[in-house]
Amino acid sequence: MPAPFSTFVNLRAIGVSYAWFREQSRRLEAAGYDGVAIWDHFVSRGVRRDPVLECWTTLAALAGSTSTLRLMTFVLNVMNRPPSVAARMAATLQEASGGRLVLGIGIGGHPAEHLAYGIPFPAAPERVARLEEAVAVMRALWTGGPVTRDSPFYPLAGAHAFPIPQPVPAVIVGAESVPGAALAGRIGDGWTVPAGLLAERLPVYLEALAGRGRDRTEVSILAAFDLAKGESLAGSPWVEDPAGTASRWQATGADGAVVAARTTDDVDLLVEAAGRR
Repeated sequence: MPAPFSTFVNLRAIGVSYAWFREQSRRLEAAGYDGVAIWDHFVSRGVRRDPVLECWTTLAALAGSTSTLRLMTFVLNVMNRPPSVAARMAATLQEASGGRLVLGIGIGGHPAEHLAYGIPFPAAPERVARLEEAVAVMRALWTGGPVTRDSPFYPLAGAHAFPIPQPVPAVIVGAESVPGAALAGRIGDGWTVPAGLLAERLPVYLEALAGRGRDRTEVSILAAFDLAKGESLAGSPWVEDPAGTASRWQATGADGAVVAARTTDDVDLLVEAAGRR
């Protein structure tokens, strides 16, 4: 029997308060959804004066306001924090949440934000190399250490990292390109991909898994469903027929979905649809 299909809700982080985010998360938890997700940006791509919730602090606060929801970074930008620091943050949040963190991570893709904040944004090949090394650094530190590693990007020298997270967070690589899908297969505990690209990229991902001697049952594939600006979930298959939709995407190769919700109305629709899941 296949594992149950997981549904995460990617809640809006722009132009909302933490109180709104917390309220909608609690409603989704009560309705039985598996988790919530939040993006890792600092500035809106639209109106620059719009408030933007920061990923880590939002999830940390939410850990104390919920009890069963899994808390997902969707996805952490590898350039925004040194992986040694991210590893310590993740271990702390894992303890604070009772093991509910899902660490989504990717190479980032908003160069104007980096320029504004003085954060380096090298070309994609270097960001890919940094991502691969960052995941290795985090996993090494999650053993407790001491860890000494040579690296062109993130060297460590006798680094200790306690407490050891229990369990070690799953690292889900967000990637939509062919090289990205292969990277996710090599280094991730799972992969998030835009739903429309899943069927096309899945053979690449599976080939990379097999190349590392890894089994498909060891990883999780999440299909991501975004909303265009001004679009709502009204009429969405995740609202009209969530059970059938999950079954169809599971047959396509997904183990779960990350469904965007931008407004209270969207959350209302998901809560109402929960009884049909």
